[in-house]
Amino acid sequence: MNNVPINIRVAKREDCPRLLELVVELAIFEREPQEVTVTIEEFEEAGFGEKPVWKAYIAEVDGHIIAFALYYIRYSTWKGCRLYLEDLIVTEEWRGKGVGKILFDKMIEEARELGMNGMTWQVLDWNEPAIKFYKKYEAAIGTGWLNGSLSKEQVNNFQASSV
Repeated sequence: MNNVPINIRVAKREDCPRLLELVVELAIFEREPQEVTVTIEEFEEAGFGEKPVWKAYIAEVDGHIIAFALYYIRYSTWKGCRLYLEDLIVTEEWRGKGVGKILFDKMIEEARELGMNGMTWQVLDWNEPAIKFYKKYEAAIGTGWLNGSLSKEQVNNFQASSV
């Protein structure tokens, strides 16, 4: 890391515009920029409104956010409460310099401090650098599960029918 001091702290509402910039950067990397449809207002409300659903840790250098890890608590009927790491994003110029490790280690510590029954996340099957990174932790990288989803429009336009 070239001996540059990296500050790790809890995200604040005013960080949200930069966090969303990094989300878009990740979406471009993952070849899905059109999938980022959340507004800054929705993002801020979900993290800092009356009923926050996510928390994030920030990595910054000289006050500039270079990475973050965002999580929420997920309930598994098989495993119980688990920390779900939604995103671990390191801006391109800082990748490979240990920032991801600092944040991932922080997520493991957070899961332990919260008394979680483990930690889960997703990684694209073609993202070899990320898979290699997680395997250093002896993480189980599964196969066989497919992700399902409905868009906001699909949910809003849903009409129950008899099957």
